[in-house]
Amino acid sequence: MQSIENQIEKSIKCKPRGVLIFPGDFLHLGTSTAVHKSLERLEGKNVIIRVAQGIYVRPKISKLIGSLTPSAEEVAEAIAKRDKIRTVPTGSYALNALGLSTQVPMNIVLLTDGSPRVIKIGKRTIKFKKTTPKNLLVKGRISSLAIQALKEIGRGRVTEREEKILLESLKKEEEKNLIHDIALAPVWIQRIMKKALTDGQD
Repeated sequence: MQSIENQIEKSIKCKPRGVLIFPGDFLHLGTSTAVHKSLERLEGKNVIIRVAQGIYVRPKISKLIGSLTPSAEEVAEAIAKRDKIRTVPTGSYALNALGLSTQVPMNIVLLTDGSPRVIKIGKRTIKFKKTTPKNLLVKGRISSLAIQALKEIGRGRVTEREEKILLESLKKEEEKNLIHDIALAPVWIQRIMKKALTDGQD
């Protein structure tokens, strides 16, 4: 019979490179301690790279720079999927995702209905911040980012350029989701977002 380590290695090598690996993926093969030890040994053999505590990856390989590790954004997405939690990007992360800021945030803050925690990915951190259910009722990804980006900019401080970029993005949102999400936003944000519905409908 194959050792747990061999079984885990075989399973990892069947996955596409770049897919994040969690100890929980292999608990059907053995105890939590045995799985953790096997992953540590596979890291020592350069089969996988440790991205953060309890998170590994079999990296994609670039001819120019060698091993490519996943971005903090990809890690956040994978954790949300694994834990079946909802997340909403906030602040500077929302601004960057919509093209309102070119600055890549060092700290990603995500509102969530899951447990609050902070994960370090290299020099960056992902903070899962517990929030009220109302903040997670938004259906559209773009409209959700728009609401958080506008909150970050602040009432009365949105420039014409920023509004134009936001409205261009919001026009790509599914209309039914946009209508649903506008109703959840503060009134001053609703006024801006509604322009994405009226534009082009004259």
